[in-house]
Amino acid sequence: MGGVTVNRTAARDGSHQRGDASAAAPAESGTPDEPARSDGMVFSRPAPGRPAADGRGGGDVPRGDIVVLTLPASSAYLSVLRTATAGLAARLQFTLDEIEDLRIAVDEACAMLLVGGESVETELNCRFVLATDQITVTVSVPAVSPVLPSRDTFAWQVLAALAGSVEASVVDGLLVIELTKRRGRTP
Repeated sequence: MGGVTVNRTAARDGSHQRGDASAAAPAESGTPDEPARSDGMVFSRPAPGRPAADGRGGGDVPRGDIVVLTLPASSAYLSVLRTATAGLAARLQFTLDEIEDLRIAVDEACAMLLVGGESVETELNCRFVLATDQITVTVSVPAVSPVLPSRDTFAWQVLAALAGSVEASVVDGLLVIELTKRRGRTP
């Protein structure tokens, strides 16, 4: 499974986690599948026979790829997430309007999660699942006393209008919002 995992902890101690939950290994060692980098981050390559996400290899955009980003739970880092969102949606050939809607939706979902308090000591996790005509974005933060966002608010209604499908849940102590945006369809 292709994908990119960016993990703040990996940059400090050399360990890493892949989006496909394979065993961790030191990033400095490098393997044919995961080249070593001096900064401790690991970028995985597409599975054999699959084209790279940038289109090299003459194939279509990969389907079913998973990209995971882990950032400090602070609004100061949301620009990184918005940029990644736009880049991934563009690879799936979303229109400029669809890309902008998704960027705003991801930003709004993160703002809802960070209402409980921002902290560079807490991690905001974002998981992108790419499919033929849709992208699913799952954002989560640890929560001591998680409270689901109200679906009756204006912010929730805007989020649903921008993304198409929106769900909120609490899973294993994490407050989670999942957005699914389909290409070429208005919600």
